[in-house]
Amino acid sequence: MSQLILAIDQGTTSTRAVAFECTPEGALRPVAVSQIELAQHFPKPGWVEHDAAEIWNAALQTCREVVRRAGGVGRFAAVGITNQRETAVIWDAATGEPLHRAIVWQDRRTADVTTRLAAAGREPAVQASTGLILDPYFSASKFAWLLDAVPGSRERAARGEVKLGTIDSWLVWKLTGGRAHVTDATNASRTSLMDLATRQWRPDLCELFHVPLEGLPTIQACADHLGACDPALLGAALPIHGSAGDQQAALVGHGALRPGDAKITYGTGAFLVANVGPVPVASTGRLLGTLGYAAEGQVAYALEGSIFSAGSAIQWLRDGLRVISESRQSEAMAAGLADNGGVYLVPGFTGLGAPWWEPEARGTITGLTRDSGPAHLVRAALESLAYQTRDLLDALAKDGAPPLSVLKVDGGVTANAFAMQFVADVCEVAVERPAFQEMTALGAAKLAALGVGLIGDLEDRPVEAPARWEPRMGADQRQALLEGWRRAVKAAIIAAR
Repeated sequence: MSQLILAIDQGTTSTRAVAFECTPEGALRPVAVSQIELAQHFPKPGWVEHDAAEIWNAALQTCREVVRRAGGVGRFAAVGITNQRETAVIWDAATGEPLHRAIVWQDRRTADVTTRLAAAGREPAVQASTGLILDPYFSASKFAWLLDAVPGSRERAARGEVKLGTIDSWLVWKLTGGRAHVTDATNASRTSLMDLATRQWRPDLCELFHVPLEGLPTIQACADHLGACDPALLGAALPIHGSAGDQQAALVGHGALRPGDAKITYGTGAFLVANVGPVPVASTGRLLGTLGYAAEGQVAYALEGSIFSAGSAIQWLRDGLRVISESRQSEAMAAGLADNGGVYLVPGFTGLGAPWWEPEARGTITGLTRDSGPAHLVRAALESLAYQTRDLLDALAKDGAPPLSVLKVDGGVTANAFAMQFVADVCEVAVERPAFQEMTALGAAKLAALGVGLIGDLEDRPVEAPARWEPRMGADQRQALLEGWRRAVKAAIIAAR
């Protein structure tokens, strides 16, 4: 019997494929990986685009490489997909070619649209049905912009000739040779078009955003059979049997399956997702209501806080300011200082996410003196991860969530021990990092393995013990640092207005 799962992990900065082997104990162990960097396009300030054709070609190339390394397609039982969420794609149904570059989740070009809708009093109704606030972060306004940008596409979408979707839909369409236009419910929950309780598209929201319902994919559960791969692509008609947006996939990967469990992924952005159980919870703290997962009759909802710039702040230090040549240098530079010298970086490069939701905010540095140097900027960027995480945890507490006993973390930034200790200190919670870091890919693999019956549940079965950081900072020092951070955020917001 085939015992391998092929997981596609299509992220903001790269596309990768991972082969997982299902062990007799029900654990999933990675056996082969391939990864390709993804070009970023910034046509205007606040605009971020990806080439959907490049994404597809990279996905196919990495999948073929992983299949080869793992011993051939005959060893594989299914394909699972996880992806950057909210990124909007438009393509021609007949040719299968993109009609415009994809608009990335970070993109703020539709801020005027969502601001206008909010000013018209539309946000309470949208939030009540979708769990989401009105913000350009989500896909609906991006779909509408693409339909406006490509002449005639709105009418063609209504006839089924033009397709709209998030990255998961795009990849399934290409993998199945155009035979399946589907999305999973977690990705659909990030569009502002899906009713969170029924997990179906809402025609009134499609009308509000001027998005034809006929152009949208069919919504399915996360471990459903989404289609079969065209045999010409990988050598067999592998079933696609698992899909979830990257943050929900990481929730599953961590095994955060019970109410009160939470994880945060530190990637390009950072995303806190807290499991709240089988019933949606309305946030009063400007967090997002979202779907955690829906698989094999199990449904878990979540509250989520989104930080738009996390690892991207470190990338900016490397590629923009050039104060470091490699991201890993940041740990030693930050640790080499006795303190932050009063310097704070608010990384609002593409606006501020939860709980502030200030789309027009931009990056701000406060507290500079003649004694400030490159190391202070590096430390300020790393410290900003912790401060933003604390903001999210405070909002979660405002919504009545119980205090966390442990915060599960993953993502590239978690390799930085200074940053993780600072998160533990500022957030007053133990931080736990799994030995295997690719939680998004693992979550997609778990869902696919569950869908084809290789495993019987989604529980976490780690092969190695996690790394752990305990809080050790004094209360007075913590409070002083947080007060400095809040002054810096206020300065960034005032400057944007």
